[in-house]
Amino acid sequence: MSENVEKENEIKQKVVEVLKGVYDPEIPINIYDLGLVYSIKVSDSELEITLGLTTPFCPIAYLIVQQAERALKEVFPNKNIKIKLDVERLWNPTMMTEEGRKLFKLLYGYDPAELGQK
Repeated sequence: MSENVEKENEIKQKVVEVLKGVYDPEIPINIYDLGLVYSIKVSDSELEITLGLTTPFCPIAYLIVQQAERALKEVFPNKNIKIKLDVERLWNPTMMTEEGRKLFKLLYGYDPAELGQK
């Protein structure tokens, strides 16, 4: 693996760690484990993150974007942070990570990804 790819993967892992500290305002699960982080692109000077929403009608979607941007700027002050909000792609519970599903089940008593499979 080239040094650039290793460095890019290292930065992506750090981005994931940071985004695990950003929570959906209505569901007490971080945006990464909820499956709201659609893509992470890394370049020398920029981080471009594409986020989704649990519903395209979320009236406080801007909060998630602001929180993610603020958290990333603290850890990556020398990078231009671009947060894109994808409201076209519809989120569903199967997009959650295993950890997110376990936490959801602990909080609410069921795994929402299993509901669609029955």
